[in-house]
Amino acid sequence: MTKPSRAVLIFSKLPETGKVKTRLIPALGAERAANLYRRLLDRQLAWLTAETDYSIQLWLTPSTSHPHIQQWVNTPGLSLFLQQGEDLGERMMHAAQSALHSYQQIVLMGVDCPALTPAHLQQAFTWLESHDGVLAPAQDGGYVLLGLKSTPPPLFKGHHWGESDVAETTRDSMRQLGWRWRELPLLWDLDRAEDLGQLETLGIPLD
Repeated sequence: MTKPSRAVLIFSKLPETGKVKTRLIPALGAERAANLYRRLLDRQLAWLTAETDYSIQLWLTPSTSHPHIQQWVNTPGLSLFLQQGEDLGERMMHAAQSALHSYQQIVLMGVDCPALTPAHLQQAFTWLESHDGVLAPAQDGGYVLLGLKSTPPPLFKGHHWGESDVAETTRDSMRQLGWRWRELPLLWDLDRAEDLGQLETLGIPLD
């Protein structure tokens, strides 16, 4: 049987007050920061399930049980999973390996880049037809999307997760693997107080 072609894997923390968007807490307070995270997660799941026909996998940590998540439990095309691994690299590798048992191409992303659109995903999957990987670099030096058809360990090990060199060390890994990859335009993700102004350009209110 031929595997379905495409799945999107979203990596999210449970939207608990004081445990998400912690770098925004000095500017917003813990509750406003958590509410913003919840709205970003809802916004992303809404357009992914309504405007694309990909299988959507929501990979959560530290559990899959939270009142805010329950509204998404029975959404067609959306499945919930528990992240497994000691750091982000291990958790992404586990999820990617699991998904590639069932799908030919996958895209991994978080919930911190509201600038991502269906067009970005379509371009990523189109490029995966003829390339080994796709990267969407972020303005802070990380990346906001990784498109894959296989999961060699160097993509997930030896990187300084959360630091400003992750995109470049991931490129180094791809070079060492002999990969052909493409990159989407540089995008911003919402991690710092100075990023909050970018929300206005998308019409996303803080509250």
